[in-house]
Amino acid sequence: MLLSVLAVLCASAGCQARLSVSGTNLNYNGHHIFLSGANQAWVHYARDFGHNQYSKGKSTFESTLSDIQSHGGNSVRVWLHIEGESTPNFDNNGHVTGIDNTLISDMRAYLQAAQRYHILVFFTLWNAAVKQSTHYRLNGLMVDTSKLQSYIDHALKPMANALKNEKALGGWDIMNEPEGEIIPGQSSSEPCFDTRHLSGSGAGWAGHLYSAQEIGRFVNWQAAAIKEVDPGAMVTVGSWNMKADTDAMGFHNLYSDHCLVKAGGKQSHSFSNFRLKKPMVIGEFNQEHGAGMSSESMFEWAYTKGYSGAWTWSRTDVSWSNQLRGMQHLKSRTDHGQVQFGL
Repeated sequence: MLLSVLAVLCASAGCQARLSVSGTNLNYNGHHIFLSGANQAWVHYARDFGHNQYSKGKSTFESTLSDIQSHGGNSVRVWLHIEGESTPNFDNNGHVTGIDNTLISDMRAYLQAAQRYHILVFFTLWNAAVKQSTHYRLNGLMVDTSKLQSYIDHALKPMANALKNEKALGGWDIMNEPEGEIIPGQSSSEPCFDTRHLSGSGAGWAGHLYSAQEIGRFVNWQAAAIKEVDPGAMVTVGSWNMKADTDAMGFHNLYSDHCLVKAGGKQSHSFSNFRLKKPMVIGEFNQEHGAGMSSESMFEWAYTKGYSGAWTWSRTDVSWSNQLRGMQHLKSRTDHGQVQFGL
């Protein structure tokens, strides 16, 4: 089960009709909201946006949005670059040179479709849960700060700036399950970089590739860049397990503001058992892997146990009807209704 920790959020009173934070709760347009929805997560893996690719999956994307809306959901998580298979544009040395001229227009078309269905979209930029043949592109961004900066300057900031006024943009999820490629068992005098608590936990299943400091820097630099061009944006990181995102129960939160700044050096504008100071959304779950719990029971559990949202996994995997029943179960809850964009 993936816990998507909301890392840096809009907290200013000037945010208009956007998600913001009140303690460990989320607000939308001044009202408490529970994010209920699903992971799309893709139609064509790593090839849904840019190079005029959105048109190929448009009908499926919009069918998902329609289903989520009709069953009372209000949000969706969808993957973007993944490991750089088709976007952004890289040179032969692994530096990002830009984005093709349809990436933003494809993303905008999807956001505007989501606006028509009153659904908030969270774009997941990268994925560390599965290592693909194009991993060398993502690897360069992880270990080489000049390459990471080239992505920020030539792709991330242009995207964030171009789309910041899209009403259906819920937020940016920097990476899915970075712990898939973390090096567990590393000792450090700096608690933020010490991963001994992850020894034997299953972390690093896709490869023991990156230190906690490298992962923290990767998240910190991109979060700060987004907030620089859009101070009201929500930025998240899709942590795999509470073992990496809580300071309780003998674990350590690698994604606290303190640790992210310690790792990357960049300041952002920025449930009781976990001792977290920010909202938490359960980012991946389903009935088929739910230890006997029904989809309805899992949505109810997330709703009543202090989480700020629940996104099933996924439209492209397991039973979609089971997932929709879970959303339907919460449809009548007064603090979870559809977002209103003032169309």
